[in-house]
Amino acid sequence: MSNAIVRPVRDAVQRAVGSRDLRRRTPPAIRHDPGASGANTIYYLSPDDNSPAGGIRNLYRHVDLLNEAGVEAAVLHARPGFRVDWFANRTRVVAAREVTLGRSDLLVVPEFYGPGLGALPPGCRKVVFNQNAYHTFARVPFATTVPGAPYAGVGGVEALLTVSQDNAALLRYAFPDIAVHIARVVVDERVFHPADGPAGRRIGYMPRRRADEQEQLLHLLRGRGCLDGWELVAIDGLTEAQTAEALRGCAVFLSFSEREGFGLPPAEAMASGAYVVGFTGLAGRDYFDPGFCTPVAEADLLAFAVAVEQVLEQHRKDPEVLATAGRAAAKQILAHYHEAGLRADLLEFFSALR
Repeated sequence: MSNAIVRPVRDAVQRAVGSRDLRRRTPPAIRHDPGASGANTIYYLSPDDNSPAGGIRNLYRHVDLLNEAGVEAAVLHARPGFRVDWFANRTRVVAAREVTLGRSDLLVVPEFYGPGLGALPPGCRKVVFNQNAYHTFARVPFATTVPGAPYAGVGGVEALLTVSQDNAALLRYAFPDIAVHIARVVVDERVFHPADGPAGRRIGYMPRRRADEQEQLLHLLRGRGCLDGWELVAIDGLTEAQTAEALRGCAVFLSFSEREGFGLPPAEAMASGAYVVGFTGLAGRDYFDPGFCTPVAEADLLAFAVAVEQVLEQHRKDPEVLATAGRAAAKQILAHYHEAGLRADLLEFFSALR
């Protein structure tokens, strides 16, 4: 097929995909009555997406913790009756059409809706919950938007909330006139914790990131005989409880994080007692301590392969060395990324806005 035919077809497909993505990023219609006092409620807008995703899990957790602390809050979905069910929850959920926001109400909007923020009522008070600063400008056109997009020119944006020191630094650089605060991520110790006994000779990884690099790395390791006697465990599409169970059975976890908001999979692997090797995804620098894991420079595939080979050789010589490091990692993660800490972060943040 000639380029004269291929290019128009390819461009048409890209436009169609981009158009569908923009529609997904357009928030539902939300009513706002500036004359009404409101119910002093914090509404967390969420996509109607029931696939396992840490970002939506965080929205539900924020609402639960706020309600437990006596602060009125709810998750706001577009479809009546929609609720995420891939993790157990009794979170307060309401449909957008059932709510009219007043002066005292506050709308928390995920960064996912960045290109569609202009569709929200301009007088409505807003906080943008940016869980991945590296996605801030996704689908935001450079040529047709004002400097500071997607937040510049959007009425009612009072602050930005994010999940890591790394992302906060990027957002403060990008938007120096908007206050940026951090609400830590939670790794639930009731779900993620080390196993009672030793893990098997299993290597866990999550295949949704850096697929080409995963393929190359695994070929390199297999070709050198490093994977002999080891089982590779691709962890994907599981419930939260199933993910935790799979991680507890892995002695080693390979991190393919890439430009993350926080990088939850390696943190959950550490909490489950696995020894983590790999990319920090930048935000993972918040918790990738070389004392109990092996961080690898971004995109350095050779260094990654060498590090894994060394770790597997250490396991061959003395598995307890890695197991001890895994338990230390679990202790460190669970000591900081817990619900009490997040509750304190949220109460401090929202009390300053009330």
